[in-house]
Parts: sequence; structure tokens; C-alpha cells
Amino acid sequence: MNNIRFIADVHISPLTVTSLQQQGYDILRSTDLLPATATDREILELARIEGRIVITQDLDFSMLVALGSYNQPSLITLRLSSAKPDVVTQRLLEIIPQLEQELREGSALTVDDNSVRIRKLPIR
Repeated sequence: MNNIRFIADVHISPLTVTSLQQQGYDILRSTDLLPATATDREILELARIEGRIVITQDLDFSMLVALGSYNQPSLITLRLSSAKPDVVTQRLLEIIPQLEQELREGSALTVDDNSVRIRKLPIR
């Protein structure tokens, strides 16, 4: 379907990952590639090496990307009022096609129920 790749951290439901895979997205959970105890830094490094965009609900990833002056990987941080897999999946399916270019170029997206904040990487 497209050639952007994602890695979901442990806070993203396997149901969301499976739903996105069924829609044609190349997405894995961090636990598919790393131990469940992997640090956020290890997940970011794997995402950078593999060219994957991190999907998370954990604010620590944004802090690490900013402090590290990373220009990759792109980051989608979800700040939704519900963490239910169907809600998360639907919101991701709404925003990803619209923001594919920003994700390719290196951006940190903060997604809430009604809006998306886009910050180009590196965050300064």
C-alpha cells in the first residue's frame, strides 16, 4: 500500500497493530524485535536503523528526540481521550495518509482527538 514503516511501542495495543497491518501498513510492535524490557532509547535506535516511525502514547519519546536533536525517526505521540484499540486505530487511519510527507521528512506529531501538532525534526 505504501512504503512508510512503523514500530509501535508496548503502549499500543496488538489489536491496533493487527488492524493497521490488515490495512496494508508495515507495522510491528517493539516486542516483535526487542525484549519487552527494552528502553525507549533502544526502541528509538531500532526505529532509526530500520527506518521506522515510532507510534507511542509515552511522552518520554518526544523528550528523548528533542534532547538528542534527532532528525529521525519520526514520531507519532497519541494524546487521545480513549486508548481503546478501535479509537486509536481509527485516528491513525485518519491522520497517516494526510501526513505521510511530514513523516518522511522527519517530524514529531502530537495527535489528540481533534487536531495534530507537527514539529519538524530536530526539535530545538
